[in-house]
Amino acid sequence: MSLSVQQLTKVYGSQKAIDGLTFSVSRGEIAGFLGPNGAGKSTTMKILSGVIAPTHGKACLNGLDVTENPVLVKQMLGYLPEHNPLYTDMYVREYLQFVGRLYGLRGSRLRAGVNEMIERCGLTREQHKKIEALSKGYRQRVGLAQALLHNPPVLILDEPTTGLDPNQILEIRQLIREVSRDKTVLFSTHILQEVEALCDRVVVINHGKLVADGTLTSLKTRFAGHTVLRVTFDKPVDEKRLGLLPGVTEIHPVEQNSYRLKVKEGSDIRPEVFRFAADERLTLLEMRQEENTLEELFKSLTLNPGAHVGSSA
Repeated sequence: MSLSVQQLTKVYGSQKAIDGLTFSVSRGEIAGFLGPNGAGKSTTMKILSGVIAPTHGKACLNGLDVTENPVLVKQMLGYLPEHNPLYTDMYVREYLQFVGRLYGLRGSRLRAGVNEMIERCGLTREQHKKIEALSKGYRQRVGLAQALLHNPPVLILDEPTTGLDPNQILEIRQLIREVSRDKTVLFSTHILQEVEALCDRVVVINHGKLVADGTLTSLKTRFAGHTVLRVTFDKPVDEKRLGLLPGVTEIHPVEQNSYRLKVKEGSDIRPEVFRFAADERLTLLEMRQEENTLEELFKSLTLNPGAHVGSSA
């Protein structure tokens, strides 16, 4: 595995920010790292990047222990922290040249690397501006450029699209897809659409503990404990009677004469819906099962203290 943590724990005084966390990410994989505020995501990424040390447990990049090999680990890592630290009194090109030299790039390699990152991160028009004059979105681009500049095998990106407009987000998504083909990427975000658009796997933590690890499809299938049925009739219905059908736990109007029925897992209420329509002299125009959403998955795992889905291929 290119990135792994084993029984990782970080304690601040009497508070456990991370509690026995174990997961891994392979080369060529983008893993979405999710959790509510205060779940321990940034602490985990700071440990993986060598910024802080764990209290217990082990963190490794490409088989190297982060605490035992801090210099080698930093050489193979590209890290964009949540609060993007930049030298704002430097010019964009000047700053990237400075970062490149820190990573040992010289001469033509340095020039080529800086030129490539300026172009790929959409900084051509901004390259001769001071960083302090840039918008938040362009500062994020500079931060991403410095993380990619030395072509690291492992990328840790903490909220990389913060402050970007929708068009910029699409461009950065495409860039992350391109560079991740031969890299290991741990990608933290609160934008769940980003996860669905980019990630092969999802790792969810809550209160410092792992609560889910698997592909989006497998987790959506396993977590819910219910299915969602979308039904549409030709005219208004008695919502109370529709909600009393056996197996229905919730009913939500969607649009005119259309409803989402939350149904207990394993309950097939289609015959009941047909009978309901016949009894009410309604025409059933649509009945289909909807896919569980990532929003529902996240809510279930982080609001329910007992929730734990575990790992899945």
